[in-house]
Amino acid sequence: MSNPHPLSVWAQNVSPSPTLEIDAKAKAMMAAGDDVCSFAAGEPDFDTPDFIKDAAITALRAGKTKYAPTPGVEALRVAIAARYGAEYGYLVKPNQVVVSPGGKFSCFIGLQSVCNPGDDILVPAPYWVSYPEMVKLCGGRPVYIATDDRTAFKLTPAMVEQAITPKTKAVIFNNPSNPTGVLYTRTEIEALVAVFLRHNLYILSDEMYEHLIYDGGTPTCIATLSPEAAARTLTASGFSKSYAMTGWRLGTLVARPDIAKAAGELQAQMSSNATTFGQYGAIAALNEKDKARESLSAMKLAFDRRRKLMHAGLVAIPGMTCVLASGAFYLFPNISQFGLPSVAFAARLLETEKVATVPGLAFGAEGYLRLSYAASDETITKGLARLARFCASLKS
Repeated sequence: MSNPHPLSVWAQNVSPSPTLEIDAKAKAMMAAGDDVCSFAAGEPDFDTPDFIKDAAITALRAGKTKYAPTPGVEALRVAIAARYGAEYGYLVKPNQVVVSPGGKFSCFIGLQSVCNPGDDILVPAPYWVSYPEMVKLCGGRPVYIATDDRTAFKLTPAMVEQAITPKTKAVIFNNPSNPTGVLYTRTEIEALVAVFLRHNLYILSDEMYEHLIYDGGTPTCIATLSPEAAARTLTASGFSKSYAMTGWRLGTLVARPDIAKAAGELQAQMSSNATTFGQYGAIAALNEKDKARESLSAMKLAFDRRRKLMHAGLVAIPGMTCVLASGAFYLFPNISQFGLPSVAFAARLLETEKVATVPGLAFGAEGYLRLSYAASDETITKGLARLARFCASLKS
């Protein structure tokens, strides 16, 4: 019998997050006693620094448990604006800042602020799994621009020009990238932004991994490239990755005042403010700079070591190639030589060897696998041995 009251088109068309789905399955297996090596999670395996937790506890005990202004506690918006000025020379006023319940929500309300139903939104692939779903939930059409490991997963201006249509309204740009870990240079970004601006596109610049960069690389804040770029760029970031605060759900959006006001008003109707006492932890993260720098440096040092350990293990597997990431905490090896689609590869790897990964298809890139090196050295070493054994079984 057909359902007389079908679900909405939004509910019917949205896809579940494969990364969260696989991570949940791996955690369920571990809870059941299985020895799982999980490379699926997109979060640091470090705890939130104590000074940040202490600030939130103090705020909680001081009664900071009521509603806060929707766009964020004023002291936090001031600190975020100051942070952009100090790090990038980007002169931001507090009324350009919206604090949201997570970086994912920051991206979503940013898109909702500038996109209309029927708009085309450029989504470079491989992409973070939530971007296409966000576009569709705004009534837009994701237009994918495919890249691969032959060009280190990087866009070129010519590729962008070819993808633009009269309906193109915006582009989503993630640097450093999830899932590839690729980092664009400032020169490469300048060339791309010139195309974006020539076509009057909005730029949703997801800079969540801006502080997790290796080999002497530096982040580029797109909004600082020119006044025109500042006017067209919505900069999304947050506290999840740099401060190991994934569960705190604190994202940030910085944009010109009218866009920030619109994003805040949308958020007011969907979620109100991010958790009040949590925001005081974020204030400490930004204002207690020496402590924050110390914790970030220790985390980066570990990630850099693990990045090299995992990459060396992956490229040592016959038939596997892998671009060495320059940022974030992911590697994205090419598994196309093993004769299995990425979903089947990841499923069988988890079933037979108890190694959790995310198939490349989830990121719009068949033939690849995403592995997170936000895991202990021991887990990486053990998991790579299992992966090598699995690959050898496919080749035999």
